Amino acid sequence: LPFSAAANLRPGAEQKVVFITARVHPGETPSSFVCQGIIDFLVSHHPIAKVLRDHLVFKIAPMLNPDGVYLGNYRCSLMGFDLNRHWANPSPWAHPTLHGVKELIIDMYNNPKINLEFYIDIHAHSTMMNGFMYGNIFEDEERFQRQAVFPKLLCQNAEDFSYSSTSFNRDAVKAGTGRRFLGGLLNDTSYCYTLEVSFYSYILAGTAAAVPYTEEAYMKLGRNVARTFLDYYRLNSLVEGPLAPTPKTW
Repeated sequence: LPFSAAANLRPGAEQKVVFITARVHPGETPSSFVCQGIIDFLVSHHPIAKVLRDHLVFKIAPMLNPDGVYLGNYRCSLMGFDLNRHWANPSPWAHPTLHGVKELIIDMYNNPKINLEFYIDIHAHSTMMNGFMYGNIFEDEERFQRQAVFPKLLCQNAEDFSYSSTSFNRDAVKAGTGRRFLGGLLNDTSYCYTLEVSFYSYILAGTAAAVPYTEEAYMKLGRNVARTFLDYYRLNSLVEGPLAPTPKTW
């Protein structure tokens, strides 16, 4: 953290952790641009970024499938596995990136000084428009309602994010995904999402016009994801200087 002496990293301080992963499917290149937007914003001099760094710890694994990306694969790893179906029991030999990330997440979960509050896995979608999220279904109605808060706030901050396309499910086909597995493992103060973004366009609210995505637009969505944590944790009053939107931020 080059720009602040973060209170959340002082000895004995409780850490609220946001864990973000991307590019588990190598062909979903937009996920890398969204993740890049998150990273660039969080390490910037922007006053919102400074407040976020002081109050939250962000752990980011920007590429879960580097071998598949290098080989030009669309969905699988070097070994031919769809890594996003092997979270339940990843092999250190066949799924080493998943194994390492899962061990880190479990270690943090078992650390009494760490609250692992968010897990967000970033993907790209080949048929849907806009950005949207997948969440989990819980028997506890209050927990289910609390899970909807973050995507609702993101919808207010990002013109290309659609809450109406966001869905909550427990489809058996998705049982081995990061979102589903960690949603069942972590406690009820943790929220696990898949963040999807369209390969091609988004529809502006109130219009029928499709706006093509660009690299910059994907990174802008990433900046808005980071920005939404300010609203979620109600840290707005701690930001120094004006909060007027700037073209480079959102």
